[in-house]
Amino acid sequence: MPLPLDVVHVFMRVAETASFTKAAEVMGLPRTSVSAAVQRLEKLLGVRLLHRTTRHVQLTPDGETFAQRARELLADAEELRQMFQDTPAALQGRLRVDMPIGMARNLVLPRLPQFLQAHPALQVELSSTDRRVDLVGEGFDCVLRVGPLGDSSLMARPLGRLPLINCASPDYVRAFGLPQSLQDLATQRLIHYLPGLGARSPGFEYFDESGQTRLVPMAGALTVNNSEAYLHGCLAGLGIIQAPEPAMRPWIERGELVEVLPGLRPAPMPVSLLYAHRRLPRRVQAFMDWLQEIMAPYLAPDAAAKPARWA
Repeated sequence: MPLPLDVVHVFMRVAETASFTKAAEVMGLPRTSVSAAVQRLEKLLGVRLLHRTTRHVQLTPDGETFAQRARELLADAEELRQMFQDTPAALQGRLRVDMPIGMARNLVLPRLPQFLQAHPALQVELSSTDRRVDLVGEGFDCVLRVGPLGDSSLMARPLGRLPLINCASPDYVRAFGLPQSLQDLATQRLIHYLPGLGARSPGFEYFDESGQTRLVPMAGALTVNNSEAYLHGCLAGLGIIQAPEPAMRPWIERGELVEVLPGLRPAPMPVSLLYAHRRLPRRVQAFMDWLQEIMAPYLAPDAAAKPARWA
């Protein structure tokens, strides 16, 4: 009896998320339907694919073997389905992606109508958060990540480096003065950015002449864990921030922020696209290519290059 591809797809979501509940959420299906699909597949194959407990789902040895082949099968099926669809408009399906809040707001969302106009059969699920999502466990096709990458089995496409600058509001400068040197930081205030509140802030970061990153401990009354609060704390005059230059440039041009210590910028941050498997559906490949194209003007291959600003 042939294996229904929709059932295989459900099984792969359960295997990747290690959870019937998460797989159901990702696919927009009732949990009972997901469980029934896996049971049907196991019955068709005559083997147990998953160990189930009240807290965890784990592949059996047979499940591991089947998952490896099933991943190839689904990739081949996607390729076969689209092999005669040469026009961009022929791409269809759902894209589930994640990226930092600032990039979604300033760069991607303003241009997304053009992408969807070119690919009207695509649906995009856009998660924008400053936390590091679990790409596989949460069912994302790709994620846009800013910052160093840790050791991982994920695939990475480097896009470039994002220049950072130091900013403060005019109200802050009137209250604390305009710093001219590292020594002046002793009387200044920094808004501390920490993804996990409660940790110790590294302080003010700068890139020295030898190419090394240096840190200067600084006082500050405010610690935040997302980029929106970081920016608006700065606009409110609560301290200096170190943020992406393209995003800050419009605020500077309107006079709502000023650049401080331009000779002591932080090191530019690497920007990468992460994805789980080497073989990508064409819709995911097309979206990643589009992201790389629209981000190219704002990224630099080295710290010396001057990017454009986000409109």
